[in-house]
Amino acid sequence: MKFPITLVAAAALLAPAAADACTNLIATRGATADGSNIVTYAADSHSLYGELYHQPAADHPAGAMRKVVEWDTGKPLGEIPEVAHTYNVVGNMNEHQLVIAESTWGGRKECVDTTGNSIIDYGSLIYITLQRAKTAREAIKVMDELVQKYGYASSGESFSIADKDEVWVMELIGKGAEKGAVWIAVRIPDGAISGHANQPRIRQVDFKDKKNVLYSKDVVDFARKQGWFSGKDKDFSFADVYEEFDYGTLRGCDARVWSYFRRFNKDADKYYAWCNGESTEAMPLYIFPDEPGKITVEMMAERMRDHFEDTPFAMTDDIGAGPYHVPYRWRPMDYEVDGKTYMHERAIATQQTGWSFISQSRPQLPDAVGGLLWFGTDDANTCVYMPMRCSMTEIPLEVRVGNGDMNTYSDTANFWMTNRVANQAYNRYDLMIDDIRKVQGALEKSFHEGAAQEDEALVAMLEAQGPEAVVAAANARAAQVTRQATDAYRDLDRYLVVRFMDGNRKKVDADGKFIYSEHGMPVYPEFPGYDKTYFEQIVRSTGDHFLDRGKDIAPLKK
Repeated sequence: MKFPITLVAAAALLAPAAADACTNLIATRGATADGSNIVTYAADSHSLYGELYHQPAADHPAGAMRKVVEWDTGKPLGEIPEVAHTYNVVGNMNEHQLVIAESTWGGRKECVDTTGNSIIDYGSLIYITLQRAKTAREAIKVMDELVQKYGYASSGESFSIADKDEVWVMELIGKGAEKGAVWIAVRIPDGAISGHANQPRIRQVDFKDKKNVLYSKDVVDFARKQGWFSGKDKDFSFADVYEEFDYGTLRGCDARVWSYFRRFNKDADKYYAWCNGESTEAMPLYIFPDEPGKITVEMMAERMRDHFEDTPFAMTDDIGAGPYHVPYRWRPMDYEVDGKTYMHERAIATQQTGWSFISQSRPQLPDAVGGLLWFGTDDANTCVYMPMRCSMTEIPLEVRVGNGDMNTYSDTANFWMTNRVANQAYNRYDLMIDDIRKVQGALEKSFHEGAAQEDEALVAMLEAQGPEAVVAAANARAAQVTRQATDAYRDLDRYLVVRFMDGNRKKVDADGKFIYSEHGMPVYPEFPGYDKTYFEQIVRSTGDHFLDRGKDIAPLKK
């Protein structure tokens, strides 16, 4: 979300009102196994609660006004006129299968609004547009109209915008004392994958290619006027002109996209050098998988759970992982030793995620059936992705706005149950993660199998009974899966407490059930202890302080 992880700006992450870095991954129709356009989004913020937003479809009388509230802070920004009809929006997907996600990169400080009159922040831009647009191209037009008319009140932003047919990446930033914003948007070619993670990624484009490139009329001229660019249009790079990146943004931001790319394209490994500040060859906005038409929602879930495994940035291998190989680092992101600044890795999966999703926009199905939002709360690594259809009109209690918040615990909130499980794993990760994966995997497997079966049934229901029946079925199914997932994690939380209490690990059978002796007593637990590397680190840092000297002690030398 807000502010890239830079060595210079890392301290800004501590500001209470600032949201943190978010990640979007994209797979277009030709790259996916079922022909759907897929967008993922992790809304990462230490103050963002895991809940599923909903704006119901509505008709508005002439003269009706819509309040605009800053998404990050809840601060009222102003009002704008309503349109005659607004669409049903579930999370970040509307009833027409249009999806909009984002990641913030800050950008040049001179581009931040200085007038105080702008009222459209990036969050409001997303949700207002979802209420008003049917397609990705229409969304880009609406977003442009909103910021030009009412002013843009946030910093640099990248948006993933997808419908059933197209996926676009749009990058936008304000104009300082001037009203509005400059922006550029590129259509991701069918069959390609893309992504952005708090770093602008659109560089040289063909401005004459109206089919694949859209932009504000002054995107280049404004940069020239400010003295930031003086070359020819063909050499203009939005990313390099409007952002001032450094090593921290390459490694903390672009590296996340690189880790995604390399899972599907063997040649993407070469962009490690870019992410590590060793090459001037920029990683491209998109690449094509080695095997087209193979990417599934399940694969995208795995990528959302990425901690740079099998790369030089792997988070389970260095000293920061501790004896239990924990792929997490607590904030702040940077630290100083002997006058030098160092940084933690920033992976896709991170502990401060409020919620995340994997969206499917499917052209082969009616909108009411085809739009699926696989929604999870808290850390993407340990959450359960639950299917929510874009036609649903009732939000289940477990993910409903108002069922708890960041300071209010709720036993029925999916966010809190997922947090309880995740926070146990953060302490003893390699011992607990297999138990978590069993429950998580079983739930998601059943949800995917169920969704596939429901597609056919809902299409038939739509034809025979009409949209109201589909909406009712979508509401009922959402309530069922969220309750099932939340109850399962409540049980898992208790199981982990019992099995791993006091630093031990109780023995279980092949079904995960606790083992008792022939006399009905719990069998003696295991003592997993620590790994060899941990002991070696103790000795290197303390010398002989803990050395067992055996009989070489004074009392035995008298």
